[in-house]
Amino acid sequence: MTEPDSSARRATIKEYLKGVPFLDDEELILVVSGLWNVAMTRPDDEELPSLGIFECMADLINRAIHDRTWLLTHQNIYIPYYAAHIIGSYTMNKVDFAVKAVESGVIPPLLELLRGKMSWVEQRVAIRALGHLASYERTFTPLAAYEDEVVTLAMNLASSCLEEVYSMFVGVKDRRKRLKYHCDLLTRGVGGVETENRKAEEWASQLQCWSIHLLNCFAAKERSISLICKQEFLKELSEMWGGLVNHSSPGGVGLIRILCYSKVGRENVSKSRYVVENLCKLSRSCDDWQYMGIDCLLLLLKDPDTRYKVIEIATLYLVDLIELRNLGNRRNIGETITKALVYDYKHMNSKFKNADVRRALEETWDLKIERRKKDQITCDEKLEGKRAVVKLIKQQGNHNFLVGEIETALLKYTEALEICPLRHRTERIVLYSNRARCNLLLRDPDSAISDATRALCLSSPPNSHANSLWTRSQAYDMKGMAKESLMDCILFVNVCIRSKADDRVKIPYYAVRMISKQMDSTWLFRAARLKALSKHPEKAEELSENSKSSTRGHVNAETMRTQVQNKSYISGQLMLHNSHDQ
Repeated sequence: MTEPDSSARRATIKEYLKGVPFLDDEELILVVSGLWNVAMTRPDDEELPSLGIFECMADLINRAIHDRTWLLTHQNIYIPYYAAHIIGSYTMNKVDFAVKAVESGVIPPLLELLRGKMSWVEQRVAIRALGHLASYERTFTPLAAYEDEVVTLAMNLASSCLEEVYSMFVGVKDRRKRLKYHCDLLTRGVGGVETENRKAEEWASQLQCWSIHLLNCFAAKERSISLICKQEFLKELSEMWGGLVNHSSPGGVGLIRILCYSKVGRENVSKSRYVVENLCKLSRSCDDWQYMGIDCLLLLLKDPDTRYKVIEIATLYLVDLIELRNLGNRRNIGETITKALVYDYKHMNSKFKNADVRRALEETWDLKIERRKKDQITCDEKLEGKRAVVKLIKQQGNHNFLVGEIETALLKYTEALEICPLRHRTERIVLYSNRARCNLLLRDPDSAISDATRALCLSSPPNSHANSLWTRSQAYDMKGMAKESLMDCILFVNVCIRSKADDRVKIPYYAVRMISKQMDSTWLFRAARLKALSKHPEKAEELSENSKSSTRGHVNAETMRTQVQNKSYISGQLMLHNSHDQ
């Protein structure tokens, strides 16, 4: 590798790579790990791909699968992982490398790993590499020759991988019973059980998300849509998310959105009330993938064949978003939602059986059509007069709130909202936020969530009003919606931090407690742990408490810090309001 003469170096490397799969001494792991390091640091360098690295890695995987004696000799057990990882690294960015890999025969050995011929650790790197191959037009067709099997394997892996990783690794109390090579690969020999568990959680999330990505590649070409759209899998898909350790992946909703671009996909998604409700919950959250939930619902509402299957569910959520202006690079989202909701309002509203749905559509029509027209023809002097009246009523509501007359305060804020001109968004934020707080104290979490969401839609940028975030986080907690509560609370902490001029920021203790509580409830392996408890109560309890106590403290601190940093779209000028807006 260090030979200065390029011709001599290339000839030597090419010849050496041909013989690597036949090495039978301890030198082999050093060679392969060295090649892995080169692939990781120089994935776009064409030298090794042009000299036979893919044939070499494919041969090594094949030998590991078919020669168990060799696999268990020296440190050869590590080699299939490194080999598949090298293939994935070199095919990550360049289509020419991917074509070369396919021509070199990497698909069959990668599929063997995907089938579970070794363990979840090798499945992770295999599906990573296959996902890269599936993402290029030139290499998709060779992989599609195994379409039914690949799609089925990816679906099964996405559904079962968390339970597999928990039962085979995280849930194993005695560290000595864990596979040593798994521990070494996870930690690179540095760190104890806490590091192992934290990395295992990260890898398990990646395994699930990369499985979904592979399915995305087929669904985007409208391949295997009917297979992917099995109702049970769609339900599971709607609950899959990257988690706090894999925040860059949209998880299941990314695939659901792709499915919603096809007729068959929309028909199947609309059949499941459970899936539609999960999309609605996402659309009304501060999750980074909120816009995807909104996109899915709009696609379903715009299709006349699915519109009336979902409108009664979606309306009760989307009505809270009609004053949302922009979200990321999407403009006038509230207007788009309004048009989708009131498209046939005059003809259909009276036909809806649900009174709440009729009322929500009437409110949408009144707020976005009728009141807007009135405000447009009202002179500025009258609008300012209304503003003064609103301020007076709000002050009365604030007084009622402070003396404990919560129901009266709620009525005052409602009265003020009915008068307040639509253009006065700042005043409307405060009124909605205060009314949300009243609803929370009156133990009406649904109304509190609705009002807090409206305040957050009016804020600029969206989802940046501290009091509303905290109120909604508490309301979600009352309803047992841990994930939504956690996201709001993390963003609330972010606003707190960014609103302070000095560097010494004290995060509210009550927010830390809420985050800690919800992180336990949203732990990636929670369902797997509960399943283990149900099967082996005594043993599983012992295992789960051990794994929980060993990971939770470290994960809490690290993931909380990461999430706060990732909410970078919040302006640094935001100011934290008092516990009740004035």
